[in-house]
Amino acid sequence: MLKVSSKAISHFSLLIFAAVFTGWVIGHLAYTLVAVLFIWSVIQIYQLRRLNTWLAQELVTDPPIASGEWGEIFDHLYRIRKFRRTRESELLDEINRFQQFSSALKDAVVVLDHQYNMQWWNLAGEELLGLQNQSDQDMPLFNILRDPNFIRYCHRGDYAEPLLQKSPHNPKIELQYTITEFGESEKLLVARDISDITRLEQTRQDFVANASHELRTPLTVIRGYLETFLDQGNLPLPLQQAMLQMQQQSDRMQSLIVDLLMLSRLDSTEVIRDDEPVNISSMIMSALESAEQAANGKKHKISVDLAQNIGLIGKEKELHSAFTNLIYNAFRYTQDGGMINIKWHCDDAGGCFSVSDNGPGISSIHLDRITERFYRVDDDRSTDSGGSGLGLAIVKNVVSRHQGQLDVDSTLGQGSTFRCHFPLDTLLEL
Repeated sequence: MLKVSSKAISHFSLLIFAAVFTGWVIGHLAYTLVAVLFIWSVIQIYQLRRLNTWLAQELVTDPPIASGEWGEIFDHLYRIRKFRRTRESELLDEINRFQQFSSALKDAVVVLDHQYNMQWWNLAGEELLGLQNQSDQDMPLFNILRDPNFIRYCHRGDYAEPLLQKSPHNPKIELQYTITEFGESEKLLVARDISDITRLEQTRQDFVANASHELRTPLTVIRGYLETFLDQGNLPLPLQQAMLQMQQQSDRMQSLIVDLLMLSRLDSTEVIRDDEPVNISSMIMSALESAEQAANGKKHKISVDLAQNIGLIGKEKELHSAFTNLIYNAFRYTQDGGMINIKWHCDDAGGCFSVSDNGPGISSIHLDRITERFYRVDDDRSTDSGGSGLGLAIVKNVVSRHQGQLDVDSTLGQGSTFRCHFPLDTLLEL
């Protein structure tokens, strides 16, 4: 365009020079100059009208035929039009491919702005979430997904763990929600149908629960006869030792069944409702007293630091089971005379229950798996201590059901620290 402008100025300057020279020669300088400028203006107005007409047609027709600067302008605009059409065609192809790709996805994908308004979703979003193309455009996501736990999950901003909930469109569909942030506080919500996986998991849970229930009755009979025989006190020494060992193993099996039933109950119920205040300090002291009585004569140096005025909203029985497991583990695996620190406090991040010890510690290669069911760091040590391998699985499950997180720090030979973090909105002042 700079080149066209320079040429136009040069041509206009030559035209004025020729008009001035001609007017001077014929002796009518003013008339000649006015006539030339009038003709030049008419030509420019004519070309401008042709340009305006062509632009009004949105450049869909071929450019008008012209010479000189106007010809170059028309040609330049024509090249811009061709480039724009090519680019539009490429973008349309990309959009078509994206639409085909998104339509083929089985997962619901929803694009949200910074205020959680729905900007776009794919076909699966309509099928799994019940979204409508027209009526739900730019509407808040929480008009569709109104569950308080889902709203809390979104506003908390920690999307490391997915959220499991039923579809608002079809209660028979179990969905796994994940959120990814991008752009300027925008978010991508993905909802995956895990109904088949859930049914398989439910079958497994039912089997474990039923087997555990069926084992309780024969085990109770066996333990009853063992106690009866041992109470007689007149058994031969070898038989008495065998009976004592049988009683020890039956007690261990009883503990295992209790833990299995607890896990089965946790798995078979949905996320807890916020309807029960729990006095955490009192509950911790109760668990500590039980652990001290079951310490098998070990003498530990115990430090307790509890925030008496901070409670938690949740299920007391579940929290008691989780906290007791952590305290029992500290007593069970820490050597005689070892240090155990128990703390319950609140900060800007939320509430935290922690149990620290200076016991044997756990190697880093085991830390990612110690909350798995029946996973043992040391089979011999766990067998001697009577552990079932389910304690930490129960702890993680309970903490997750209370929207919390379990963290483990441990160094081999130096001790371990287990922390249960709970969000601020689950705490209350007593």
